[in-house]
Amino acid sequence: MVIGFLVGIIANTIGSLMYMLIFSKLSLSQTYEIAQEQGYLGSILALGALLNLLAFFGFLKIKRDLRARGVLVATLLTALIILFYKIFGN
Repeated sequence: MVIGFLVGIIANTIGSLMYMLIFSKLSLSQTYEIAQEQGYLGSILALGALLNLLAFFGFLKIKRDLRARGVLVATLLTALIILFYKIFGN
């Protein structure tokens, strides 16, 4: 389950970075600052979590249910972070 959790966190990070690199003409730090100022940081995290779908279903396909559960826990943690950010962020 720990491996799945780590895979979920890494997949979310890579997904968020990919989104910022592909759809922004600015540097990563500038994109992060602007997203934080305008309140879009939670949305970027949520879009980054889409890669967790691939990891989750990939683990299910190869019958690694505990690893898939770890990815699910990482996704729920991301959702809680987004919720916390939306409530207390601005």
